[in-house]
Amino acid sequence: MATQHLSFDPQAFRAALGTFTTGVTIITTQGEDGAPVGITANSFNSVSLNPPLVLWSLSKQARSLPVFSSGKHWNVHVLSTEQERLSGRFATQGEDKFAEIELDRGISEAPLLQDCTARFQCRTAFQYEGGDHVIFVGEVLAFDHSDRAPLAFQSGQYALTTRKPRNELRLATTPPPECSYTEDLLGYLLGRGHYQALNLLRQLLCNQQLDEQAFFILAVLCIRDNLDLAEINTFVSYTGHVVTLAGMRFLERQQLVAIEGEDDDLRFVLTAKGRETSLQQVALAKVVEQELTAKLGQADAQALKVLLKRLIVVSDPGLPDLWAPR
Repeated sequence: MATQHLSFDPQAFRAALGTFTTGVTIITTQGEDGAPVGITANSFNSVSLNPPLVLWSLSKQARSLPVFSSGKHWNVHVLSTEQERLSGRFATQGEDKFAEIELDRGISEAPLLQDCTARFQCRTAFQYEGGDHVIFVGEVLAFDHSDRAPLAFQSGQYALTTRKPRNELRLATTPPPECSYTEDLLGYLLGRGHYQALNLLRQLLCNQQLDEQAFFILAVLCIRDNLDLAEINTFVSYTGHVVTLAGMRFLERQQLVAIEGEDDDLRFVLTAKGRETSLQQVALAKVVEQELTAKLGQADAQALKVLLKRLIVVSDPGLPDLWAPR
């Protein structure tokens, strides 16, 4: 049950407002001295289509308020997921925010950032008092947009957005009679998605006469070389495969792996051919990823990766980090 605040609590009010997910923008203008000015804001919103109007608000305590209040033109940049650092940079005071940033030429002197999800070049139409903020309403003189996934902001944290198509989600949530197993079960969804994607990769790997176990082994050795059998198994145990000495001997005969040391201390090293083969396999895996990303959409694919990473963290039984420095 939601908590109701009968007495007004500013912090609780701020937290409640934070539940409304927004995009993240950078607003830029140029001062009278020609210096570029920019701030991060999530108060951007549309006002009207005809005429094309948008708005955003700025705190009366903001150091940049006089510049925006006196300026005639400003640009709104809807940030992409790749621009999270840029958002943090323009939200920080006391640094040269525009240092080493390449700009596009716009219709005014206001700085125009690159690689955004969308950009709106505006002229101030109205300014309004809005409590402790000033509301700027601008007429959109020019705009452009791209397919880049937008950066979102929710409850004080950056977030990713994902679509919820009406027609694609056929999977039922109601179990059949006398059965509690539904298509909405997380394990089923993860398993089916995994095996369907793996099958696409398997079809490409079969041309190299290597299976997915060899793919995992070579990938591990490509990241961290000179491992013994126990260490390799530690890194691939999540796959359900058990790497045997016989399997490593097979890769040795294929000249993909070199075996060093004595019988009681064998270590496995990737050969030049093995590294080249591993890179080719990773390239095939990226082909599969690109095909799936094209069908999902860039934004949904990125959101899926973030959720899977979180799932890996919360379900990790304590596996070592393959990418951690030794």
